[in-house]
Order: sequence, then structure tokens, then C-alpha cells
Amino acid sequence: MRLGDYLVSMGSVSRAVVEEAAAASAKAGKLLGETLVERNIVDERDLYRALATNHGLRFADADTLFGEMDPQVARAVPKAFRSHERIIPIAVSHGRVVAATTNPRAAHPELAQALGATGVDFTLVTPTDLRRLATGVDLNQLPRPSGASGASTDIKDMMRNEQDVSPELVALVDSLLLDAIAQRASDIHLEIYGSRVRVRFRVDGDLVDAARYRLTREQLAGVINVVKVTARLDIAERRLPQGGRCTVRAGDHVFDLRVQTQPALHGEHVVIRLLPHDARIPAVEDLGFPHDVAITYRRLLQTPAGMVLVVGPTGSGKSTTLYAGLQLLAQDASRKVITVEDPIEYAIDGIQQTEARPDIGFAFAHAMRAFVREDPDVILVGEIRDAETALEAIRASQTGHLVLSTLHCNDTVDAVQRLRDLGMHANSVAAELLAVFAQRLARRICTECKAPHTPSETLVREIFPGGQMPFPSFKGKGCARCHGTGAYGRIAAVEVLLAGPDVRRAISRQLPLDDLRSAALNAGLVPMREHALSLVQQGIIALEELPTMLPAERLRPGAPAPRRTTSRARRATDRAPKDAAPSRAPAPAPVPAEEVGLELEEAANSPGAL
Repeated sequence: MRLGDYLVSMGSVSRAVVEEAAAASAKAGKLLGETLVERNIVDERDLYRALATNHGLRFADADTLFGEMDPQVARAVPKAFRSHERIIPIAVSHGRVVAATTNPRAAHPELAQALGATGVDFTLVTPTDLRRLATGVDLNQLPRPSGASGASTDIKDMMRNEQDVSPELVALVDSLLLDAIAQRASDIHLEIYGSRVRVRFRVDGDLVDAARYRLTREQLAGVINVVKVTARLDIAERRLPQGGRCTVRAGDHVFDLRVQTQPALHGEHVVIRLLPHDARIPAVEDLGFPHDVAITYRRLLQTPAGMVLVVGPTGSGKSTTLYAGLQLLAQDASRKVITVEDPIEYAIDGIQQTEARPDIGFAFAHAMRAFVREDPDVILVGEIRDAETALEAIRASQTGHLVLSTLHCNDTVDAVQRLRDLGMHANSVAAELLAVFAQRLARRICTECKAPHTPSETLVREIFPGGQMPFPSFKGKGCARCHGTGAYGRIAAVEVLLAGPDVRRAISRQLPLDDLRSAALNAGLVPMREHALSLVQQGIIALEELPTMLPAERLRPGAPAPRRTTSRARRATDRAPKDAAPSRAPAPAPVPAEEVGLELEEAANSPGAL
């Protein structure tokens, strides 16, 4: 079958999308698959897996083939041939050559003759994985520095400028980047503990060891110098932390790299954050929000003035949520939208985007003061991190602008306390705050190895007071697609605090944090726990994800504090005539045992319990 027909039959894309992409490919002189990948319609790995199935070939990733590779066989074929034909011999098995290629129609009998085999069995790989394999073969041709015992070498004069960078070390850094990209990593961590060098990738929020990289101290020092040169940091400075950034091309991908160095006990540690230029900005529907929350978010973006905050810890997807909203705003030509970000992670057509430059005195607060003179309708400030920025955000919302921003805090109610800590007046916060979205990212279960799973009894009792799992649970077993983790991608679990009349009054009265949370629950706040459990029930995430997102006290079902009901009953009693005969109250509905236990627990902890 033709590729387009095959993808449509698999349900990966619609016929209309394929026809449009085919027309664009013919016009640009490209292959259909290239266009589908460039437009983020089909994932590169899914595309080549489909090609392999359609042509009856084996599909594998670079990690699998690295384990099968015979370096002597790979080096036996000239590099020029490997590069031109997009073929890398892996090994000779049972008299046949095993070779990796990106061409599903590859046929090279001369390869078998050159290696003394009877034929060639091709394994299809993605272009990214082929580059990883090629880099690995090239690196294996280089002599590995000896001295793995960890003897320290002074290399401060190793490189003076970019012209002195060792090609071998540059190839090693390229290999690291390609491996990180192939594994969908967001960060690369380079660490040293005594004589042991550790390389780790952060994938779907978790750090995993890159076991293929067994670097010596000397290699690590050289890699760090290459990274420093690229990010324009001081090579000779190893006593103080440094931060920098740069833009690099890895294969067909362009990335912004955020580099942070940190002196440690045994040497420098480096974290490299990868921000892809060509990543697709998700739509609001793709964020994983419940339907009613997505509608609420869309409606808030149409509000003429006020402040909307997205909160959560570092790496919880706050910027992604705001960018999804900016995409919607960009479609409205009647409104002017200005942003100040650090850094600009995605470029959006129709949005005036500005990058903060604190090093030259242009911080978030300075940008906000300048923006309000341009008569914008919507202002996005990347983060409220100090009192000056918070004050300018509130002032902008008071002067008729919709302000979108992020805060680093734990939940929706904690965001109000965070603004208080920054010195904002309670009445101003109550008047300008429209809503707070709090979110955490949970790992999605890999769809290719998803299977029924029984969580531990301890976890079930912690989350469900009755000790019974009320619905089936699933978990990933681990496969080649997810590199054995059982998870592929992430989804947001969210809670939304809408600043209605009751919440505004509670904020203005400066209630303590627990009382403010009780007021929010009474006003209709649905805790993040409920959305997370709905994702478990739908088989999207595993139950084991909840303890990674929520503190222990939030794992149990919450309920509005009974204080409000008691006071309402007391007011009703006070209004009743003194001589009225007692009336028979209707029988109350049965209450589940776990809720009774929670009410007794809250009553025992109330100020008047003693």
C-alpha cells in the first residue's frame, strides 16, 4: 500500500490531511513522510514503524541496535558508503548481514559480498536513530582515554577559543544531544561522584541513566568545556555557578539549550535543558483538562480585564498551558496581545513577544510598565517572581488589561498566600484575581504495553479510606517504545479556583490558609485529587502517579468544613419563633462510613473540640 493509504487505514491521520500534505509535498519536491513529520502530524517513530510494517521489515531503535552492534563489522564499510546510502552494518548473524537503514526499499547485495555473507537483512530505523548509530560508530573509532581510576587532570588550558575545541569531544556532545532527542528528554544531567561519572536524561519527568555513556573524568571535563564554549561561559571558572544559553542544530531539529553549571564536591555538574524550536504547541483540548475546565479556560481568555494565574512547581507545564491560550488569542485580530518571557519558548504568529533581559536592566516589571503604554488588550508575563512584578501585574489588570502569568506554588489557594507574601494588599488581590489554575504532570501509560494492574494494598488504603479499589487500574509493563518505563508522554492533572463572591470575601478578610481552602471548597473548588482519579479510571495514568503529584494529606477525599453548615443552622434557629413547636426533621440520607470518619476527625481538630 502507498504510505498515505496505509496511515489512513491505521487511523493515524484523516484522508483530507493526507491529501493536503501530499499536495504540499509535490509542490516542495519532498516525500510525503517528510512533510507529515515536519508538520507534526505524525511522530517520526510512528511513521517509520508504519513503513516497516507496510514493507515487511523489522523496526528497531538505536538503543536496541547498539546492543547488537559488532564495531568491526560497522567499520568494515567505508564511511562515505554508509553516509551516501544511509546504511550502517550492525553485525553478521547466521551468515547474513544485519544492517540498519532509513530506506524501506534498500537492496544492496554488494554489501553481503563485501562482508562474506549470503544476504542482507535490513532493519528500518528513524533518521534520528541512524545519526545516533553513525555517531556511535565514529566515536568507537576514536581511542578512549585510559585512567578510569579517576586520576584528576588539570585541563584548564585545554581550550582557549572555539577553534581549539576537540572534534572528538564535539562528536561526543552531538551524540549526547541526539540520544536525548531520541528519548524525548527535557534535560541532560552530567554528574561526577568520586571516580564515577554519571549521565542521566530526564524523560517524562523522571531521571534515567544513559548507561551507554561510560565517561572518564577527563572526557567529562572535555565535554563540559565544549558545552561552556557553545553557551559562551567562562571555561576557566569552576568555582562559581554559571548560566548561559545557545541555539544548536541536531540533525533536522533546532534547540535552545539552557545550560547551568554547579560546582560540587568532586567537580562540576552540568544540567542542559532542551527547548525544541519545532515542537507543536498543543491546543487547549490537548492539555488533558476536563471538558468543563477547558470551557472555563476559553471563557476566561475572553474576559476584558483581570488576572489569571497558572501555578505549580518547576516543570509542571505552566508555560504550555499559557501558550495554548495564546494560540487562541492569536486568532482574534481585534485584540492586541503582548508577552514578556524568559526565554521565548515558542514563536506564535500574531503575538508581540519580547524576551526579558535582566542583565541590561530589562526585567519583567520594567516590561510591564512599558507595555501598558502600548494599549494592549492582553499581557502575558512569564512569571511573577518578586513584589515589583506582582504589583505591576495587579496595576495592569486594574487599568483594564487581561493579565496572564505563572507562580511557583503548590496549589490554587497557596497562590493567594504567595501574593500576600509578596506584599500585595488583600483587597487588590480579591478585586483583580479571576481564577487560578494549579496543575501537575502525570506520566501517561504507554498504549503499546498497557495492561491491567493491581496496586499495592497500602496505596489503596491511603487513597481510599474504605480500602477498596472502586474501579479497574492499569499500568505499562515496559516495551521498546517507552524504553521499558511503561510510560510515554505526560498529561496535566488540574484544579481551578474561580474567584466568586464567597472566595473574594474570604481573601479580603485575610483568612488563614486552611480556612481559605475551606471557603474555596464550599464555593465549589474540585480538588486536583478528583481529576487525577478520573484519569486513573479512564486508564490514562497509573494509580501510583498520585503520590508523586499530591502530598499525603491530599490523597484522602476532602470535604468542605462543617463550620458553614453549623453557622447556617444556628442562624436558622435564631430566626425561628421562640414559642414554635419543634418540628420533625426529615431523615438524613445515609452517609458513607469514610465521610463520617472524616467529619469526626475534623470536629476533633476544631478549636472548640476540647
